[in-house]
Amino acid sequence: MHDGAGLPRDMAQAPEVLAPAHVGRWFGVLFVGLIGAWILHQLLTNPGFQWLVVAQFMLDRRVLAGIGMTLELTVLVMLIGAVLGIVVAVMRLSADPLLGLCAHAFVWFFRGTPVLIQLVFWYNLASLFPELSIGIPFGGPKFYEISATVAISSFTAALLGLGLNEGAYMAEIIRAGLLSVDPGQGEASKALGHRPFQTFRVIVLPQAMKAIVPPTGNQVIGMLKYTSIASVVSLQELMHSVEDIYNRNFETIPLLIVAALWYLILVTILSVGQAYIEKYYSRGWTNSAPAAA
Repeated sequence: MHDGAGLPRDMAQAPEVLAPAHVGRWFGVLFVGLIGAWILHQLLTNPGFQWLVVAQFMLDRRVLAGIGMTLELTVLVMLIGAVLGIVVAVMRLSADPLLGLCAHAFVWFFRGTPVLIQLVFWYNLASLFPELSIGIPFGGPKFYEISATVAISSFTAALLGLGLNEGAYMAEIIRAGLLSVDPGQGEASKALGHRPFQTFRVIVLPQAMKAIVPPTGNQVIGMLKYTSIASVVSLQELMHSVEDIYNRNFETIPLLIVAALWYLILVTILSVGQAYIEKYYSRGWTNSAPAAA
């Protein structure tokens, strides 16, 4: 049956569907807006932030030198961590039980002890070994000898402490990435006559990079911030440079803002680079379902 407009009666009498009110969402928007307005008001009106002092020290030569040291330390530590991570991950996946045990012990120790303790330990290594030497052990002749206080500087202690710790974490990241590759890929490579190292370098590692890159990018960003811990061994990275300045002029809050702003800038740049690298290694992969014929 049809009504006067020519529509079926059941359609003409269908109730109107109303959109939900979303009252909770509007309360959430109001709450977030109030918080944001309060933060903005404090940033603009609170004299304790001292934005003129912040602007004065943003490009201070001591701060820029600290940034350079932070970047240098981050790059070197990540290189050490990546190399150690590959070696330890391959050892953990090896069929040799001795290699597996050594790799597991390395990861267990350096992941299980705080990085701060490791930094302070290396910095004070001279308390255990005043002289570092190369030679025949157990009282044999020494071919080369150097004072531990000379060999283990603040920079060396930071490299050892952060690098060994990062190597343990990278080993687990790389191991997970290698395990994500289909074992049939390695078998196919061996069938083509590739040597084990060639199979690893050409077949396995490139495919594992898709799983390795995202957490490695997070480790790089984390390491950039972890370098601030090196201030405890008097390394002149960004945080220690800022501390030296505010210990002299007592402008603590503005100098901490300077450090925070520079860390935010550097992390943003690294995050953009990570996104491009992930996009590069994700080529040929898709999460979308195939289109229907």
